[in-house]
Formats: sequence, C-alpha cells, structure tokens
Amino acid sequence: MSVCEIANWREHHPSGLMSALGPLLSRREATGWVYGLRIDDRHLNQAGMVHGGTLTALLDHALSTIAWEHAGRTPCVTVQLNTSFLRSAKPGQTLSARGVVTHGSGSMLFLDGTLHADEQLIATGQAIMKRLAPR
Repeated sequence: MSVCEIANWREHHPSGLMSALGPLLSRREATGWVYGLRIDDRHLNQAGMVHGGTLTALLDHALSTIAWEHAGRTPCVTVQLNTSFLRSAKPGQTLSARGVVTHGSGSMLFLDGTLHADEQLIATGQAIMKRLAPR
C-alpha cells in the first residue's frame, strides 16, 4: 500500500516549486486541512537529514493555502514566516503541516502552524499573510 492509501492522503502535482518537492499530499481532518510530503533523498542536506528549506517550503505552502481558504479563496502572499526547528526528519517519513488563522486585521492574516514527521513534532511556525486585492 502507498502512503496515500494508508493515511487517506490525496496526491497533487502542482506547478512551481512544490512540483520539484512533490507530489504534494493533502487530507481533510476535523480541525481543517493538512498538507504533506513523503520524504526521499532529494529532500536531504549534506548531513542526510531533511533540508530546512524543504521544511520551510512545506510550512509556507500549507499556511498560505489555509490563509487563501480563510480569505474566501483570495490569493495571499507571505509577508513574514518565522520557523523554529525542533527535531530532524529522515527519508521515508511523511511530513504533515497544519495551521490555523489566529487573527485578521485589514488585509493581513496571522497564522500559527506545526510540522510533524510521522507523528513527531519537528517544527513550528508563525506567519503573516497579506490578502491581495482582486484584479
């Protein structure tokens, strides 16, 4: 069985940076959407652990998508993303990113996020996203 079948993940093949990291995974949980990535050798740094850029890219993607949905599917861009790395992740693990909008003010949304490798917390993040005006 694939990771998608085991964990009820839906597989996506987006364009842009996430296409180089993906396939991207998603699933709906009671508290909202979760975004995932199955780790393989291309995600590693020289120490054999998942590169911090991979972790940050997934967290940024998840939080911006959560902001987009919260904003009525209005595009949102990252103004600031603070990431705290707590533990490392290894090949074969599945990363899962979750987030929640904690506050909104004008065009700005404030979010908190977590990143797990399998079920272990490995990073947290706080983001400020800006809703873009419709074209």
